[in-house]
Amino acid sequence: MRFRLIDVAKEDFPVTRLCQVLDVSPSGYFAWRSRLASPRQRADLVLLAHIRSAFTLSNETYGSPRMTRELQDEGLSVGRRRTARLMRENGLKARQKRRFKRTTDGHHGLPVAPNLLKQDFSAARPNRKWAADISYVWTSEGWLYLAVVLDLFARRVVGWAVSDRLHKELALEALRIALAIRRPSEGLTHHADRGSQYCSLEYQVELRKHGIRISMSGKGTCFDNAVVETFFKTLKSELVSRTVFQTRAGAKAALGRYIDGFYNPVRRHSTLDYVSPVQFERLAG
Repeated sequence: MRFRLIDVAKEDFPVTRLCQVLDVSPSGYFAWRSRLASPRQRADLVLLAHIRSAFTLSNETYGSPRMTRELQDEGLSVGRRRTARLMRENGLKARQKRRFKRTTDGHHGLPVAPNLLKQDFSAARPNRKWAADISYVWTSEGWLYLAVVLDLFARRVVGWAVSDRLHKELALEALRIALAIRRPSEGLTHHADRGSQYCSLEYQVELRKHGIRISMSGKGTCFDNAVVETFFKTLKSELVSRTVFQTRAGAKAALGRYIDGFYNPVRRHSTLDYVSPVQFERLAG
């Protein structure tokens, strides 16, 4: 263990000084360095190469649980403790999620629907429960607002839209994209907060036109829409907080790559037994 510590720190401190501090001989350290790696060490190096590759492909967002599943799906025999050790020893730490500020404007006189969801985010199949919300991304040109619609069955983003203004047409655009792509049958429940965009007459008419049941969060209760809140926190942690967007167009392109190129088809979800939303729907048939 002391030789390993010296090996890690030798870029910053002289080996002779490190040996003195740790009470070992330099010759012993160099002898340790010249030994052939054990089968276990060689196997660790192979695993580490896979881990580094997967960590990069995940935009440095996978912790040991998702990483372990990724390696296992590649046919590698490895447990979570070994994966966690290799990641820890090599400084591969997943980006932590941060709180994402809400944009709800509940001060209006528009009609509010009852809470039909009641924090039951489970769904037996796709297109039974959708949840929607709006958040924002800062660019050098100003704010870019993002509206999303998630299918709660697989936590999949089924519709999204962006705008430089926070208005009802933004939410409507995301909804209409979701309706065009998914073509849900009647009986779907759509849940959102009490924001004016979702309480607007136009939005509710669009929902009723498709036979969709309308559900809204309780006043000041963010947990009623927790799945979308979690998506926004993940988005900020894995993309927004790590990027300086010069233009709204650049931010929109990056959001598209993240949602359609990574989050939906690739990113592993702990609530989905560590498969992606697209894979989860495919496995469900």
